[in-house]
Amino acid sequence: MAKSVSVSDANFENEVLKSDEPVVVDFWAEWCGPCKMMSPLVDELAAEVAGKAKVVKVNIDESPNAPTKYGVRGIPTFMVFKGGQVAATKVGSMSKSQLVEWVNTSV
Repeated sequence: MAKSVSVSDANFENEVLKSDEPVVVDFWAEWCGPCKMMSPLVDELAAEVAGKAKVVKVNIDESPNAPTKYGVRGIPTFMVFKGGQVAATKVGSMSKSQLVEWVNTSV
């Protein structure tokens, strides 16, 4: 079963920007309640979109460069990257069905 992968500033370029498949990025933090609520849904999403997209998580406290570069102001923030570019952005928590629907229309 596919699971989301933790990505840091050190490997963001290789894991996200240079990926051959679309990448869903979850920008989150340990102290963020909505982020913790979304975490199991993001893991489930990774299994559902395996083969179609990759799902990664970026802890904004441990890796501040990527969220700053992409203008993350509130968390959780979800971004879909295609070909190294941001294709879609969604801020805030949502239900699993909303998350899946957003990703399916974005990738």
